[in-house]
Amino acid sequence: MKSEESETETVTGLVKWFDPGKGFGFVIANEGGSDILLHANVLRNFGQSSIADNAVVELLVHDTPRGRQAVEVMRIEPPDVTEEARDPAADSDFEPPEDAGPLEPARVKWFDKTKGFGFANTFGKSDDIFIHIDVLRRSGLADLQPGEAVCIRVAEGRRGLMAVQVSSWEYAAMGED
Repeated sequence: MKSEESETETVTGLVKWFDPGKGFGFVIANEGGSDILLHANVLRNFGQSSIADNAVVELLVHDTPRGRQAVEVMRIEPPDVTEEARDPAADSDFEPPEDAGPLEPARVKWFDKTKGFGFANTFGKSDDIFIHIDVLRRSGLADLQPGEAVCIRVAEGRRGLMAVQVSSWEYAAMGED
């Protein structure tokens, strides 16, 4: 749908790729057309520093002389992770248990996308909480930065505390769990 006033349109599509290090990525619109540039600042305005490949996004988009660009993220849905697409190294611990706690504010200690895991601490507690890349992907995120504020749902795993859900701080603050 095109808006005469702002010359933007609402577009739904899939994230082709997003690289937080480069600060941008591209979205493929469901209706086709050229790829849509998604800049890190636009994503940050939504409250996320990364987004998983194949996540469904709803964007406000405008055409520029250099191509289509997202100006606002309206909605993000995590990608549909099928059993075949899951990391074969991930064990069944990463299925959210029923006794997982509520979303809690936390700070990322470190996360290494190449290794596929990292750690965070909930505010006021010193215990490390393991975060696996599969949990990030299921939560619609692709990467975390040291010091980043997030909200996590924690459960007791075979090897200690682990995150079973990760949300951006802003997204959780909006109450859209």
